[in-house]
Order: sequence, then structure tokens, then C-alpha cells
Amino acid sequence: MATLFLLVIYAAFISLGLPDALLGVAWPVMQPEFAVPFSAAGIISMVISGGTIVSSLLSGKILARFGTGRVTVVSVTMTAVALLGFGLAPAFFWLILLAIPLGLGAGSVDSGLNDYVARHYEARHMSWLHCFWGLGAMLGPVIISQYIQDQSWRNGYLTVSIIQCGLVAILFFTLPVWEKVAKQSPKHSPEPEDEPHIVDIPKGVFYPLQVNGVKTVLMIFLFYCGIEATMGLWGSSFLVKIKGLDVATAAQWVSFFYGSITLGRFISGFVTVRMSSESLIRIGEIGILLGVILLILPLPTIFSLISFILIGLGCAPIFPSMLHETPARFGREDAPMIMGFQMAVAYTGATFLPPIFGVIASGTTFALMPAVFLLYIGVMVINSERINNYIKLKRA
Repeated sequence: MATLFLLVIYAAFISLGLPDALLGVAWPVMQPEFAVPFSAAGIISMVISGGTIVSSLLSGKILARFGTGRVTVVSVTMTAVALLGFGLAPAFFWLILLAIPLGLGAGSVDSGLNDYVARHYEARHMSWLHCFWGLGAMLGPVIISQYIQDQSWRNGYLTVSIIQCGLVAILFFTLPVWEKVAKQSPKHSPEPEDEPHIVDIPKGVFYPLQVNGVKTVLMIFLFYCGIEATMGLWGSSFLVKIKGLDVATAAQWVSFFYGSITLGRFISGFVTVRMSSESLIRIGEIGILLGVILLILPLPTIFSLISFILIGLGCAPIFPSMLHETPARFGREDAPMIMGFQMAVAYTGATFLPPIFGVIASGTTFALMPAVFLLYIGVMVINSERINNYIKLKRA
């Protein structure tokens, strides 16, 4: 039963990735129809991100009250309805309103599923699940691009909404299974033996910030997502302006970066059988560091492609491994709330660090990107070793 049910969770992760790139792909066709500035897509994106951050912060309390199964059904329903609304929206104002449930639904289901898998399944499944999210993120643009060719972007949104509705039906009928699987699954994430932070501390919304080690972990999530999102947003501009590539080739090389993340997560799922999450995170950080160094050195242009692939492979194991370690590091009782904070900070890094770099680079030079990445990876390595040492001392 647990294995069959896991397939449902895999489908949920594909569905979670489907809407992520729709707006960016469809906006060139949507913008003239709504007669708004091209930059107006940023407003929709910010509202979605804001909703995702808020729901991630509140997800611990919500999951404790209603359970992962119910929250997942409601959250996916919200995204399905929001996407349906996008396909039918008569004016730009409606897109902004619909972005609210789209963001709120995405944040809750992301935090809930990550917490559920971290507590009830092995590390390899976390890597593969995020690989399947990447598959969904790649399929979304493929689906909507088929309709954009006929200038019917709305049908693309409606198609993705129908897929989400199908998932809602599956999730609804599997509601009784969530608790059964949770009880039958072995506890792969052991409880820390000593948890003094739990005693006499009221568990309000910001309780996770009072737990020892959480702030250290949040720094890793913030700057990891800063690297991944900045590469995605500005990697092409760096290749064009600094390395002299044409736009088409630069875009292709950025796609290799994302492809490397997806492939790396698929491979790391097998590697987790032989290697701990802690070791995988270290290897990932080394991969990113080597890739950044290649960008800095005065090497032939082809090494920039190798660099992008190395950085992508380095990114691959870090995020899922960090998430899977949450119950083991902080205890199963606190894991849902801490997971929500981790996802909120991850979205914050992905939302705000790339535009901040963009403002700086536009006023100076995009050649700063590798230096900024060195700063980010430095913060990640320092905080990774801090949390590793803290956990070792705690368990000693």
C-alpha cells in the first residue's frame, strides 16, 4: 500500500511543478490581450510568491490541525480553481486576485508533502520526488506552448487546470490512506535523543525560530535558492554580455543547467542508499564551488557550459537532502512547523535575491555573478558545517 500510495505523491509533485513556468511562457501572448505593461507579469509573480511564503509559514499549524491529506486536497483544489480562473479571466485585475489562491495552495501542498515524505519515506524518495517536480516544471511550458502557437493561451491554462482537477479526485479518494500509510511506514527519521528546546516554549507561529539550529539551516536554504534562481534568471544574460554568446545558445545552456539539476536528483536518489544526506550536501557544495571557479577563470567559452552543468549537478542533492534531514535534526514533533519555515525562506531567496542582483548588475556589470555566487556558497558551507557540528554534539 505504501508503495502504491507513493505513486500518488509522485503525481502530486509533477502537478506541483506544472504551473510554475506557465506565466513566463504565456505572458508574451497574454500581455497584448490585457493591454498592460510587459513588466506587469512581475506583479502577478510577486503576489503568487507572497501567498506561497505566507502559507508556508502557517503550514505547520494548519497541518497539525487538519492533517496532510486534507490540506493537500484543499491546496491542490485551490491551484486548480486558480488556473481555471486564469484561463477564463476577462481582465488583468482578475489575474492578480487569482494569484492569491494559486500562491496559498502551492505553499501549503509543498510544505505538507515534503514533511510527509521526510517523516515516512527514505531519502531516495525525496530526491526522486523533486526530480519529478522538475519534470512537471518542464511539461508545463510544453503543454501551453502547443496552444500558444494557435494564439489560444487560455486553453493551455484550462488543460493544466483539468490535470489538477484529476489529481484532486485521486487525492480525495485516497484520503483514508494517508494516516494508514503513516502508521505502517517505518520511522526513517530518528528522534534526536535530547530535545531541551521543546520544554516550556509556547509553540506560536514563530516558534521554529526559537529552536536551536533552525536559523543556521534557514541561511542555507536562503542562499541555495538564491544561487539556483539567479542562475535561472540571469545566467543567460551573463553568457550573452560577459561570455559573448548569442541569445539562442545562452538559453540552451541555461536549459542544460536545469536539466543537470533534474538528472542529478534522479541519480542522487540511488546514491542515498550508500551515502548520507550530510555527505551529499557537502558534495553538492563542492560541485557548485568548482563550477563557479570555472566561470571566474579565463578559459575558453565551452568551459562556461561545463560550469553551468557542474553548478546544476551540485545544486541537485542539496535541497532534497536538506529537507529530508529536518525530522532527524529537529525531531518529528517540530518538523512540520520547521519545514514550513524552510520552504518560506526558500521562496524568499528565490523571489528576492535574483532581482536584487539584477539591480546591482544593471548598474555595474554582470561579471559580478560568479563573485556573488562565491559569497553565497561560502555562507552555505559555513552554516552547513555549523549545523553538522551542532547535531553531532547534541547526539554525543
